[in-house]
Amino acid sequence: MSSHSTPGAGPSSGTGLHGAAVNLRARRRPVEAVIKGVLLVCALLSVLITIGIVLALIEPVVHFFAEVPFGAFFATTGQYAVIPLVAGTLMVTVIALLVAVPLGLGAAMYLSEYASPRVRKVLKPTLELLAGVPSVVYGFFALMFVTPVLLQDILAMDVGFTNALAAGLVLGVMIIPTVASLAEDSLSAVPRALRQGSFAMGANRMQTTVRVVLPAALSGVAAAVVLGLSRGIGETMIVALAAGGQKNLSADPREGMQTMTGFIAQTAGGENPVGSTSYNALFAVGLLLFVMTLIINIVSIALVRRFRQVY
Repeated sequence: MSSHSTPGAGPSSGTGLHGAAVNLRARRRPVEAVIKGVLLVCALLSVLITIGIVLALIEPVVHFFAEVPFGAFFATTGQYAVIPLVAGTLMVTVIALLVAVPLGLGAAMYLSEYASPRVRKVLKPTLELLAGVPSVVYGFFALMFVTPVLLQDILAMDVGFTNALAAGLVLGVMIIPTVASLAEDSLSAVPRALRQGSFAMGANRMQTTVRVVLPAALSGVAAAVVLGLSRGIGETMIVALAAGGQKNLSADPREGMQTMTGFIAQTAGGENPVGSTSYNALFAVGLLLFVMTLIINIVSIALVRRFRQVY
């Protein structure tokens, strides 16, 4: 009984396949090297841009503090006092977080745990559309609707035409998509096995969401909140239009108060000569804002590493 050899079988076939795999890897290496190089350039550019921003701020800040002492800058009153600006910024941002965090987390939990795939497919893009609305539109919305209609007419509150409350409320609405989208992604990334284990022990959907899924996604939720905080602190047009243009160190959000970004926008409007002390003041405030944002980002990284869970 004669044996017949199968075409392409045998050692020569294995050698051919191995050779093809080697050739494929050899062709991929230049492409991978190019991709790695492009990614490295992008990473280095982000670092260089950050360094360039700091260097651009340092020289005017040095000239500013050569004419204005630190005590006059970190003061509660005076032409160049920054404490009222910091207080106004924190006031508006805290109000915004009180709006954005509950609503954003609530929307994230609904989309992740309760909504059907069809409903989620419609609601999530609709929610994210809020992030695409220009901030100047939000500012005019605060001026023309929130203050006169909502606060003065409906709630009968004694508020001024510009006030921190209206600016904070509208700013909170603007950063809801940021908190909701990132938090929903973190909640959805929690393994299904954790939910099934909770259901098997008799927990209902709400208990599973609050006591199992949310703690498991805490690092991502914390990052979403901190990113929303950074977004709120750096917002300009809403606070410039709705919060007010006068420094006011007050604990009453119904009063108008100026924020750091609002001060920068006002100072950079062209009325202050380039190189003057008042012009250099905006760089000092900008550098302080940069440092505050950097500290927030460092804290967010520490929180993410502290509560991060790997599945």
